[in-house]
Amino acid sequence: MSGMPIPTRSELIGHLVRTRIAGAVATPRENNLDHYRKLSNGDRRYWLGLELGDRWTDEQDVLAVMAERCGVSDDLNHRAGQDHIDPELTADALDRMANVLRKAAESRQSVLFATGHPGALLETHRMTAAAMRAAGCEVVRIPGGLTADEGCVVQFADVAVYEGGATLWHTHSPHPMTAILDGLLREGRPLPDLVVADHGWAGCAAQRGIDAVGYADSNDPALFLAEAEGTLQVAVPMDDHVVDPRFYEPMTAYLLAAAGLLTEG
Repeated sequence: MSGMPIPTRSELIGHLVRTRIAGAVATPRENNLDHYRKLSNGDRRYWLGLELGDRWTDEQDVLAVMAERCGVSDDLNHRAGQDHIDPELTADALDRMANVLRKAAESRQSVLFATGHPGALLETHRMTAAAMRAAGCEVVRIPGGLTADEGCVVQFADVAVYEGGATLWHTHSPHPMTAILDGLLREGRPLPDLVVADHGWAGCAAQRGIDAVGYADSNDPALFLAEAEGTLQVAVPMDDHVVDPRFYEPMTAYLLAAAGLLTEG
């Protein structure tokens, strides 16, 4: 792939802050803390398909990981208002994800792409899938007729998504990924070597022992905990639904260039 302007790291950092993909993000502090508390209280809706056991029952421990890996404030007395994602941590995680993609491309791995944020991240995943295919990887085609959570699991532009009522839906659920992986096994097909996803799609794949990388917002702590434990390879901290999905294009160009999958044209 070529023809996309590739930002430098400093240009990327500036773009992330201007567009609020990182920096002073829209997700409020109280929402972050609410999700950390619910995860630590054992609410599986916030585990994103992972099995966290009793390892993260202290909300303060969850906050410490989120401060380290996402850049939110570690001040327990900061209970409301503005919170942050450190754009340097976003760039660091993109570099780590790029390293995973580069190795997958070099060994011609099979890769499955999926998103619970089709209104924001579909194009990012589509562009990454196209670049991986051009590098010689197999982009996994999901089985037909899959259902989960009273909807359908379909593939659109090489990216698995959740559909209901002729609409692509935002979902944190791990069940669509479960449907895909179980469907592949029923057909006697191998599971993917790598999953590139977000939300429960990434968490489920990682929990099933598949190499997985994913994007995660500051109010989705489970993927960062999974990275800390080594279950998930990379969690990229960012606002996963900013006002214009085109804002993610420079980030995607940076990722693909760092992975050796994109040249400036």
